[in-house]
Amino acid sequence: MAQVNRLSHETSPYLQQHAQNPVDWYPWGNEALDKARRKDKPILLSIGYSACHWCHVMAHESFEDPDTARLMNESFVNIKVDREERPDLDKIYQLAHQLLAQRGGGWPLTMFLTPHNQVPFFGGTYFPNVSRYGLPDFKDILRRVAAFYRENRDEIDKQNQLMTEALGRLNPEPAGDGITLSTEPLDLSRNQLGQVFDRRHGGFGDAPKFPHPPHLAFLLRHWSATALTGAADSAALEMVTATLDHMADGGIYDHLGGGFCRYSVDPAWTIPHFEKMLYDNGQLLANYTEAYRVTGRNQYGQVIDDTARWVIREMQSPQGGYYSTLDADSEGHEGKFYVWSREDAAAVLSAEEYQTVAKRYGLDQGPNFEGQWHLRVSKTVDQVAEEMGLVPQRITALLASARVKLFEARERRVRPGRDEKILTAWNGLMIKGMAMAGRCLDRRDYIESAQRALAFIQTTMWRDGRLLATYKDGTARHAAYLDDYVFMIDAVLELLQVRWHDGDMRFAVDMAEALLHHFEDPDSGGFFFTADDHEALIQRPKPAGDDALPAGNGVAAQVLVRLGHLLGEPRYLAAAERTLTGLWSAIAQAPYAHNSLLLALDEALTPPELIILRGTEAAMMPWRARCDARYAPRRWAFPIPESARDLPGHLAHCAPRGDVVAYVCRDLSCSPPVTDLSELAAMLEQSEPSP
Repeated sequence: MAQVNRLSHETSPYLQQHAQNPVDWYPWGNEALDKARRKDKPILLSIGYSACHWCHVMAHESFEDPDTARLMNESFVNIKVDREERPDLDKIYQLAHQLLAQRGGGWPLTMFLTPHNQVPFFGGTYFPNVSRYGLPDFKDILRRVAAFYRENRDEIDKQNQLMTEALGRLNPEPAGDGITLSTEPLDLSRNQLGQVFDRRHGGFGDAPKFPHPPHLAFLLRHWSATALTGAADSAALEMVTATLDHMADGGIYDHLGGGFCRYSVDPAWTIPHFEKMLYDNGQLLANYTEAYRVTGRNQYGQVIDDTARWVIREMQSPQGGYYSTLDADSEGHEGKFYVWSREDAAAVLSAEEYQTVAKRYGLDQGPNFEGQWHLRVSKTVDQVAEEMGLVPQRITALLASARVKLFEARERRVRPGRDEKILTAWNGLMIKGMAMAGRCLDRRDYIESAQRALAFIQTTMWRDGRLLATYKDGTARHAAYLDDYVFMIDAVLELLQVRWHDGDMRFAVDMAEALLHHFEDPDSGGFFFTADDHEALIQRPKPAGDDALPAGNGVAAQVLVRLGHLLGEPRYLAAAERTLTGLWSAIAQAPYAHNSLLLALDEALTPPELIILRGTEAAMMPWRARCDARYAPRRWAFPIPESARDLPGHLAHCAPRGDVVAYVCRDLSCSPPVTDLSELAAMLEQSEPSP
């Protein structure tokens, strides 16, 4: 039996992948930190995740190599961290890398820390086993760093002092007294996004190109607000639809199985980095759902359906929670599961189907990925129909039958690895996306999937009034972070609009109370990423800007505004305002980097339209359908059955009356109870923009 290290006892699949390395790996914890101090050895901290291609490359080249492992074990205490389980550590050391290297980081992250305080004094990302790509040999790095640590303690101590001071300054500076919230950053963000928008291919910036869901959500909200004034910003809507169109046509989207890869390596969305992340797909489900409400485009409905069915089929555990990721690699090669040769495609299709697929997805052109073809839309259905002399309906039918055959053939291949960790924060994003899609498309299977995932979180990850962050193999662990709480509150509020459960409302309130008690900065406003009783680290981040995930502070302010208005709870509204004023300097410095906070700002400045329905479930169905019929981002409609009891806050005053009654509240005032659906419809039209 192969020798194993301490990672064999961990639940993270990423850590378990390194359990048989000859490296004497430790997980992050007191055992490793105490040994480093006791032996006066620097710490080699390696951070990655299971779906990371270059993490696998570095593991194979260096961590499986006995000579490299010997150098690591002789000179360092080696700690391996799964960035998905410990985003607190990842956030801190990615920032530290940026300060040291003066450029962005990534994964694998390789940092060298002093043993007495865990402050980094050198670092990088991927290092090869031999010098190439302009990068030095990893073994040479190990020798040089070990020697530098032995011979330059005073210099390291001085640098560590500067690093500690710099990290302390990275949290946004308090804005000071007299801040007045205004719409100015909303307009600035809109203009900044217009400047970085790729008018040819959609999306923002150049390669590598990421979807940036918060940008899309913000632009749709901005378009809606301008449309209601009679001066619709059609260019903002075009940025959204062009991006969604190009992504849905491109190779970042899985045309056979549904779902999106993490990013595209080229500006045209053609070739992705093939890993599929739960968090991307949860956010994109929400983006496509909102755009479908606005435009009614059939393509968006198809993307929603394919992606939701992929989630249920491949990413939902038997217990209900959603898994984290699918690897980019299979059989040791990135993308091998997804790409095709012409011969393999032709072998499973009829001649007519193959000809149609070849024209539609580019197999009639040159190979686009390592001598093979990765499917992306090359020609429209109408163009293919004209070239083949067929009607578009026939082309659509041929494509549908061909996709089924290609999918079934692909299912017989060796599948990419799946990281079956269940992360609370990422589950919140997917529960929200599935609930939104289910409500928009009236799909009970999506809604039931979201309900199962929420039930798993409630029964497994909620203990003694606090959340846990991660679950694997029967074990829930790690104190939850800001994102876990706020993404889950957001998910619960979305799911409550589909169906009401008294226990879910209590769960949202309990999480909000824990958020205020353990995460809020009482002096400067906003919320820290870690709780007040979390392990002490070299920094306590207060995330304001969006990255692959929406900023926790932005979502916190959004959900507190909504809960505050829904329940009539001024404490929540005040905490949201403190967040916005406390982070105002960061917002003002780069508005388009803070679109989640700007969505909260918009809701704080323009209170939501709240509709509380009371009645039997059957009687409320047409009323709820009318509330959901069109895109109205400031509208929140909750169908509460007449049997609901002990409703919290303001909801207690919304009593049942007749078959169905609607209570409509706008601008901090409520209309008389509405008992006629046509009257409600007339009221709703006032807040519904038209494209």
